[in-house]
Amino acid sequence: MNINQKLESLKKSKFRSKFYLTEKDKEYIKEKGMDTIKRHAEDFILKRLAPYPTPNDGSQTPWRGHPVFVAQHGTATCCRGCLEKWYHIPKNRCLTKQEQEDIVEIILRWIEKKSKS
Repeated sequence: MNINQKLESLKKSKFRSKFYLTEKDKEYIKEKGMDTIKRHAEDFILKRLAPYPTPNDGSQTPWRGHPVFVAQHGTATCCRGCLEKWYHIPKNRCLTKQEQEDIVEIILRWIEKKSKS
């Protein structure tokens, strides 16, 4: 996956481009640091997105409450339906370790970009 190309593609989506980090989110990121944010993202993806069948698919990612949740909606990594549509990852199997790593990486890149704006 070319992350830069995918982020550019997502920016063209009216729905995906409306997501942003609040000042509270940015403060949380500053306070916790990106290493902690990465661990949170890895944990959320492992528990909420990677398994099959996926628990509560389509509603497993809250809209706010953590910068990773916001980033998941902004990067279309919020549910298996979005992963299938945007990344061509089939819904009917567990995510591979590499897919999980790629998803975490795009989430972190999105957070880094949005936390500077």
